[in-house]
Amino acid sequence: MRKAGRPRTFDPDEALHRALMVFWERGYEGASMTALQEATGLTAPQLYRAFESKERLFERAVRLYQDEYGFGLRPDLPLTEAVIEYLDRAAREYTTEPGLGCLVSTGLLATGQDAEAAAATCRAERDQALTGLRQRMTEAVTKGELPETADVAGLSRTVGALIQGMSVQARDGAGYEDLAHIVTAVRTLLAAFGPVSEAR
Repeated sequence: MRKAGRPRTFDPDEALHRALMVFWERGYEGASMTALQEATGLTAPQLYRAFESKERLFERAVRLYQDEYGFGLRPDLPLTEAVIEYLDRAAREYTTEPGLGCLVSTGLLATGQDAEAAAATCRAERDQALTGLRQRMTEAVTKGELPETADVAGLSRTVGALIQGMSVQARDGAGYEDLAHIVTAVRTLLAAFGPVSEAR
């Protein structure tokens, strides 16, 4: 007799992707074990055997999200163009199917102690993104794309805040045309640093 456990057709990659969609739609705390079971087709014991815990499942889902949907400033573009392209892509990505904004930005913000490990996962990803922005801004100063007096930390946090804000607005139902107004406003502001072409 076959021992109880995972079904013969169990596909961990497919189960992880389905769990990701639940977390993305409902957030960490809103993703109940019942919802995760229904999405993956696994029982609670099977989920725990495969992924150890809900926190570990979320951590792996965030990693999958970054691998499949994550993006940053393009290194092949001048800084001002790269920022515009970055924001325009965010506006498109956040408002197209499934239209749920950014999991890392809005999947888990304020939370209780029980979800602290999951919250730390999202914070670490946001910190990494901010570090990448600062590095790109610093390189821009070295290359002369930004003046030496540029507030690199402030500019980096501004772009990061725009990304997070766009994610929240997408979750609230904003469409691409709505978020495109933000991109247009930023293009106008960045024009002070030099010519900015249309987003590619």
